Amino acid sequence: MSQARAVQPDKPGRILIIDDQETNIRVLEKILIKAGYGEIASTTNSVDAAALHRQFKPDLVLLDVHMNGKDGFQVLEELVTHDGGSEQIPVLMITADDSAHAKRRALALGAKDFLNKPFDSAEILLRIRNLLETHFLYRKLRRQNVELEQKVTERTTELEQSQLEVLDRLAAAVEFRDDDTGNHTKRVAQISVMIGGAIGLESATLELIGRAAPLHDIGKVGIPDNILLKAGPLTGEEFEIMKTHTVIGARMLSKGRSELVRFSQRVARSHHEWWDGSGYPDRVSGQSIPLEARIVAAADFLDALTHDRPYRPAWGIEDTLAEIKRRSGTHFDPTVANALLGIDWPASLVLLA
Repeated sequence: MSQARAVQPDKPGRILIIDDQETNIRVLEKILIKAGYGEIASTTNSVDAAALHRQFKPDLVLLDVHMNGKDGFQVLEELVTHDGGSEQIPVLMITADDSAHAKRRALALGAKDFLNKPFDSAEILLRIRNLLETHFLYRKLRRQNVELEQKVTERTTELEQSQLEVLDRLAAAVEFRDDDTGNHTKRVAQISVMIGGAIGLESATLELIGRAAPLHDIGKVGIPDNILLKAGPLTGEEFEIMKTHTVIGARMLSKGRSELVRFSQRVARSHHEWWDGSGYPDRVSGQSIPLEARIVAAADFLDALTHDRPYRPAWGIEDTLAEIKRRSGTHFDPTVANALLGIDWPASLVLLA
């Protein structure tokens, strides 16, 4: 037999009583209602206890131990399994068995308290009050933790967005020094993502590459205008100064805590390294060059050659691709070069224009 009673409660708390003796249930209900608890459900059929528990969603369970059908220990195991690792509902075991073994077993299975029959009404109300207060406090803390986590997440997202905006503005400011459209860095980012996608990088890495690529030349902020904007070829001494933009950029982005800044630092420092080790500033080779820098190196080369520069006119796309193919294995990572060459560039260049 299962039933639920609802009167206007003076005290919060939905209480489920599971006992195979109808008389015991009536006594408990009378005590609870008199004390101000109005939302009560009960059952004398222990087999139905788990289903009633799911339906009623109690805040506290009063559970007899020795019952026909499933005993209280079996029911307790079902209830604890149902609650799982989430918000476990407190269970107060009530029984005439006052053996230490019974108490240990009940507590080991997840019961929160243990009360012997016959019980004193004042004592059971005190235990019920304590269990409910603890339960509601735990629920309040869980809700506050969830709200706090949401606020932290929102704040973190805001801070990350602010950092991205600052980095974007800084990249744009540098770009305007030698490209009055400011689009070179954007195109390099797009091409880098296309190459990364072609070699099968996961979406999170592609996003990092897309954010880091525009910062590859951030160190040019430290290069004098008479060198950076020179219309003709650089002298040997001027070229050595120009090469320092990689080190300057890495220093600007050093000691960053976010993965994006660390990613950008590697790109800024290593995007002029060559696969065969003849690049700069560290003359590293092959797999020792960070993958993101190898990708940006190819993207930067493609975009730079296909657009006018103060010291030379733009190359055609076919000539540029042929040059990249020729440099595969020396300047460029062969895998990166093959991925770039496999992209439909006539169609892609329309998107990048």
